[in-house]
Amino acid sequence: MALCRIKNPEQLKKHPPGELGKLLGLDRIPEVGYFRTKIKQITDQSKSDELHVELFRWYAGEMPELFFYIDGHVRVYHGDLANLPKRFVSREKLCLSGTTEFWVNDQQGLPLMVVTGELNEKLKSAIEEIIPKITSGITQPAKPGEPALTIIVDREAYEPAWFKKLWDQHHVAIITYRKNVKDEWDRSLFYDVKTQIYNTDVTMQLCEMGTQLNGQWFREIRRLSETGHQTSVLTTHPSLSLPDTAVKMFSRWSQENFFKYMISDFDFDRMIEYGTEPVDQKRTIPNPQYKQLTYQIKKYREKKARLEARIFQQMEGNGESAGVDHLAQTILKSANLIEKINGYNDEIKVLLAKRKDQPSRISIAEMPPQQRYNKLMIESKKLKNAIIMVVYRAESALYNTMSEFYKSTEKEGRVILKEIFTSDADMIPDYKNHTLTIKLHSLSTPRANQAVKELCAFLNQTETPFPLTNLRLVYKTVAL
Repeated sequence: MALCRIKNPEQLKKHPPGELGKLLGLDRIPEVGYFRTKIKQITDQSKSDELHVELFRWYAGEMPELFFYIDGHVRVYHGDLANLPKRFVSREKLCLSGTTEFWVNDQQGLPLMVVTGELNEKLKSAIEEIIPKITSGITQPAKPGEPALTIIVDREAYEPAWFKKLWDQHHVAIITYRKNVKDEWDRSLFYDVKTQIYNTDVTMQLCEMGTQLNGQWFREIRRLSETGHQTSVLTTHPSLSLPDTAVKMFSRWSQENFFKYMISDFDFDRMIEYGTEPVDQKRTIPNPQYKQLTYQIKKYREKKARLEARIFQQMEGNGESAGVDHLAQTILKSANLIEKINGYNDEIKVLLAKRKDQPSRISIAEMPPQQRYNKLMIESKKLKNAIIMVVYRAESALYNTMSEFYKSTEKEGRVILKEIFTSDADMIPDYKNHTLTIKLHSLSTPRANQAVKELCAFLNQTETPFPLTNLRLVYKTVAL
């Protein structure tokens, strides 16, 4: 269903059940109601986590370098059945209710693992949970003096003391952007470095120095852009070369592109199973009332600061040569503003007193029953995530194969593959010669048909059997 871009069980009603059934070696595909029953039978076994572990071990065993990209993706929830905490959604520029999934990808953007947050976990706490799962699936021993693995993250997880903690406790290196950079390095220190990003030759102006943050030393690498902007990158990796560090960091967009493609083509935020589950009642969370009071204090302080700025501008506008009488008139005109400022000061004092009586963190059980958090049923989503990981990697394998004989693969490769998956084809079994011929119908353009011919020739060399049969798959196209 995922390869054919059938995004939910209800969309099966729009497709001939017999035709799709032949793809699976069945007389027909299941009816939607029975399909949901089968999903429930699978998810009731709660084996999705084991499936993810086995998939990660398989994928990590093929990785030449242990560099992992970790980022969170918020699944926005618009229903009213679950009571979920709000979090900032960058693509919406709003704080919305939802669940965060933390994805682990490699440098090409291929997914390796996903961990679902229960409430409002931060990226740093998610990484601490993910590290043991990664290390348990890695069989390659670390070289002396080298990190066990390296994690690339964005500024959300920026905290120098935490980077040092990861190195001391887990021997894990970090590559990330540095925040709050105020100084500029001398431009004469930068020099041209030729390297590759996304299989494209690029030339970057780079420079490396040591820097001390919170009493700890880090390697800092900066890239000088054509406009003069200096992009700063921090790392705790002791031996990774300057060009490789820059390439690893700037390749982080492969994970962002993965999220964008999954949302547009696979609708991977859609729920399969509806319902809620309770969360651990002993789990502590930021106190919503404490956060609300802090927000109100912040707003009153902002209003107070704006009024003080207005008074200062009026006083400054009089100039040093203004007489005492004119200055007194200005103060008299500002009396209304001063009265408002005093009112804000009183409100701030009251709110500070209220916040002092509130704990900054409380357990779920201490929340009012009508406001108590729960979570969406996640077992079916875990199963869907595992399937999507397999499907995306399979499609990516074909995409990488196309690049060997189709020069526009980067622009049109996935479009052509999507057209192949959603187009008609004939299935012709030959039990005498033990073959099953898949004859693809003509695609929309001659260049796409030519790419399909080359792709069919490659797939035929694999001599793949149709599952549970002795029929060898043979791919052809009717296009000339």
